[in-house]
Formats: sequence, structure tokens, C-alpha cells
Amino acid sequence: VFGSTIIVDGMDAANKICDTTRTRTVTLEGDVYDPSGTISGGSNKDLGTTLAKLSELTAAKKTLTDKQSRQKTILSKWKDMSAVSLTHCKLSDELEIANAEFEASEKHMSQTSYGMLAAKIDTFTKDVEESKVEMKNMEEEKRVKWKQYEELMEQEVELTQNRELKLKKVEKSMNDAKKRSAAATKKIQEADSISQTLLLELENLKSEVAAADEAVFAAEKALNEANVDESAMEGKVNKCRDLHENAKVLLAKVEEEIARCSSAMKIISKEKSKLVKEKENAELDGKKLAIKIAKFHKEKSTAERFITNMLKTHEWIETEKHAFGVEGGDYDFGKTDHSERKNNLQDLKKEQNMLAKNINKKVMGMIEKAEGEYTELLRKRKVVENDKKKIQAVIEELDVKKKTELERTWIKVNRDFGSVFSTLLPGASAKLEPPEGKKSWEGLEVKVAFGDVWKQSLSELSGGQRSLLALSLILSLLLFKPAPMYILDEVDAALDLSHTQNIGNMLKTHFSQSQFIVVSLKEGMFNNANVIFRTKFVDGVSTVSRTLGTNSSNDKVHALTDAANGFSAGLAPARKRLATNRRKGAGKEN
Repeated sequence: VFGSTIIVDGMDAANKICDTTRTRTVTLEGDVYDPSGTISGGSNKDLGTTLAKLSELTAAKKTLTDKQSRQKTILSKWKDMSAVSLTHCKLSDELEIANAEFEASEKHMSQTSYGMLAAKIDTFTKDVEESKVEMKNMEEEKRVKWKQYEELMEQEVELTQNRELKLKKVEKSMNDAKKRSAAATKKIQEADSISQTLLLELENLKSEVAAADEAVFAAEKALNEANVDESAMEGKVNKCRDLHENAKVLLAKVEEEIARCSSAMKIISKEKSKLVKEKENAELDGKKLAIKIAKFHKEKSTAERFITNMLKTHEWIETEKHAFGVEGGDYDFGKTDHSERKNNLQDLKKEQNMLAKNINKKVMGMIEKAEGEYTELLRKRKVVENDKKKIQAVIEELDVKKKTELERTWIKVNRDFGSVFSTLLPGASAKLEPPEGKKSWEGLEVKVAFGDVWKQSLSELSGGQRSLLALSLILSLLLFKPAPMYILDEVDAALDLSHTQNIGNMLKTHFSQSQFIVVSLKEGMFNNANVIFRTKFVDGVSTVSRTLGTNSSNDKVHALTDAANGFSAGLAPARKRLATNRRKGAGKEN
């Protein structure tokens, strides 16, 4: 490989590699294959004589046999090395994952609140220094003005003769100096207020920097562990890289052998095309014969239908069939004169036509039609009765399956219903049972007990107990066919704190494989939450804060991610935070 060009020994291999890898390839003869679709190069003028080509062909065949045996050996070795290649791929994937995690940790470090706070601290420090320099300049200017004022006072004493004229000039200069002094004093006061504000912000930033330092410490610890893992993985990758390079060398040799064999395959493909043409001709002849056979079968079926119609029309044929073709009999077709029989048939038809004048053919046709309809109705009736029996059998089978499934569903839902209700309301139990004298698929009743006493009616329960009972029934039905995610909107609105905590415990116990999005205004629901989002108004703007739950099992990587996103790992009680926000005038928290 030279730069972006690959050198191969054959045209077919060059074409395949160019199409597959989209890389510019050059053959040993000088032909250039470009991914854009262009091919350039010259032709081989030294074709040699026919005898030389035959000798070369004999040598090439001998070489081909040797190379084929060698190819088999290489293929066996290649199969042995495929497992090593798979291991190398697996380790390469693991290395890529480790590098991605390392880059992600570096990116998080650069985007943490620590970096933003450090930039803010530098900006505020520069502002404070500029304010101090400006304040010093103001003090210097003030000192200069006072010095001028003293000089004017001395001039006033010395020049008493021209007191009035010079007094006016002095008063004018003093007024100008006082104005400048007042402006300078105002700037100094503004600089002092800015300096105090910056000092307060600096103190707040120092506290935030301390929190960011803790996050940086955790990140450095995770980074050190990742470096240790990376060094271990690099050793494995180096070993696998050596094996991969050896495999690539062997694979290149095998590909060369395959390319040389491709020319022989072309010759075989030509012979194959000839055989395919011969096969197509044979198939065409076979199709012609099949058409003749189909025609013969069609004529045969037509004759069979004609015979069947004759048997139905003339019932005497069935009874006299045994006498057909018997010599000396009535149906000796060999001695029968067909012309005489034909004349007799015509005479009989004439006689039939004469007799038909005395018979009403319409009535006979109606009778035959009625008989045919009667026979058809009997046949349809039999078909309908058979279908009815099949449908009834299917309905009975479905009823059995329905009852079985309802029984199984009732057992599962009843067990979960009692367990969920006992968790939500300790000391109480509930069950689903059919009314007296009925089966489970005919109807179910809800029974509730406190201790060992079963209630006669649900009207004896309070509003909160009914809410818990309904919630238990719904959740037990959901347990029968779980969903990946549920959304609960203030299901604890009518419950006290203890029952709200029981709902959280129940969700954690019975729905460990599902995710819940719960909207609640009570603190007890948050005890088993993994992540809590709180909404509140800050200066008239709605904000959302994210915190980890007290029972969250997130590891240090999740904690580092939360710190990098500006979230706090601590969880303060809602009432305490609400009181604090009210004292600060931050607004109401939901």
C-alpha cells in the first residue's frame, strides 16, 4: 500500500478491491482502477507464441494443483486463527469503549461547573483590580485638586489688593474644582458598591468552587481507574495486534491464490453456460411433451365426463355393461351394422317427435326442475348440518379455553390483589371470589377484611380505603400483563402521609421490572424514587431542579455525570426547602 493506492497482481482482484473498499488500485501490468469508475492502462503487446502459451498453461496447471493443496493447508490454519481474530475484535471493541468512556470523562471535566466558575472568578478578579486602579486614580486627582485649592488660598492672602477681581476668578475655579470633585466622589462611591458586589459574588463562587473540587476529585479517581484499565487493555491489544498482522499476511497470500484460481473458474463458467443452454433446450422439449400429456389427460377427462353423463342419463348401461362386446350377444359391436343402427335411431326420433305432440313438455320440464332443486336442497341441508356440528364443536372448545384462561387469570389477579392491598393497608386483606353458587367466569365480588373480620359491604369503607382498594385492583390487573412504563398523576391526593409511603414501598416491591413517572405533592411518595424533579417559580420564571432519590443505586459515574450537569446529589425535604425559598422570596415550589 503506497499512500491511498493498493497494488495487486490481477485485474479481477483489483476490480473487486476497488468496488469493495472504494480505494484506488493498480495492477502489476499497469492498469489503474479508480473508485469513480474510470480504468486506465495499456495492453500487453508481447503475447508470445501459441506453444509458449501452452507450456505456460501446463506450468500454471501444475502450479495451480500445488497452490490448491497449499490453499487447503492455509484454510485450515485460517480457521484455527479465526477464533484468535474474534478475540482480537472483541478486545478491540472493549478498547474502543474504554477510549470513548475516557474521552467522555475528559469532555465532562471541561464542561463542568468548575470550569465555568473558574472563568467567572477570573473575570470578577479583573473587574476588582480595574476598580482598585480607578479608585487610586480618583484619590490622586483629589489630592491634586486639594493642592490647587491650597495654592488658591495662599494667592488670596497675598493678593488682598485685587481681592474682588481675583476672588471671582478663584470662586469660579473653586466651583469647577468642586464639580470635578463631586463627580470623582460619585465615581468612587460607584466603584465601592461594585467592589462590594464583586466581593459577595466572589465568596459565593468560592463555595461553588469547593463543591466543584469535590466533583473533580471524584472524576480524577475515576480517571485513574480508567488509566489502569487502559494500560491492561493496551497489553492485550498489542498481543492481538501481532496476531492480527500475521493473519493479514496469510490472508493476503490466500487472496492471491484465489485470484489466480479465478481465471480457471472463468473457463469452467463458460463450459457451465454451454451446459445451461443444453439444459434449456431439454427443458423446452420437456415442456412440449408436458403439453401433449396435458392435452391427452384433458381428452381423457372429457371422455370420462361423457361416460359419467351417459351413465347418469341412461341407467340401463350400468345393468347391461357386462354384455358389451360379447360375441353373439345383443351388444356385439364387431358384428353390428352402425348404418342400420343409425337409421333405426332416426326412425325412433321421428316416432318420439310424433308422440311428443300429445305430451306437455313444459310440465315435464318443471317436474324435472323441481326434482333437481329438491335434490340440491337436500344436499345443501346436509352440508349446513355438518357445518353446524363443526361450529358447535369449535364454540365448545373455545368455551373450555375461555373458562380455563379466566380461571388462571382470576387466581393470578386474586393473589396479586391481596398482596398489593396488604402492602398499601397493613393489617388488612382483600380477595376476589365468585358469588355463592356460581363459578369464577360468571362473576366476581370484592371482599375486604380488617384483621379476621370480613366486611359485608364496601360502603363500610372510608373514601381513602376505597381509593386504595381501587388502586390495588388496577395494579393487580396490570401485574397480570405488565407494561414497561406507567404514569400516575396524584393518586395519593386523598391519602395521608403513611399511606403515601406505602404506595412507594408497594411500587418498589411489586413492580421492580417497570418504570414509573409519578406526579405528587406529598413528601412520602419520594422516599423510594430514583430521581426527583422539582418545579418552582424563581423571580416569576418556572424552573426545574433534578436530584437523586435517597434509595438510588447509582454508582460514582452517575454521581459524576450529575455533578457535571450542575445537579446536586443531596435531597432536602420539600417543606424545608419551601420554607427557605419563601424566606428568600423565591416563590412557591411544586
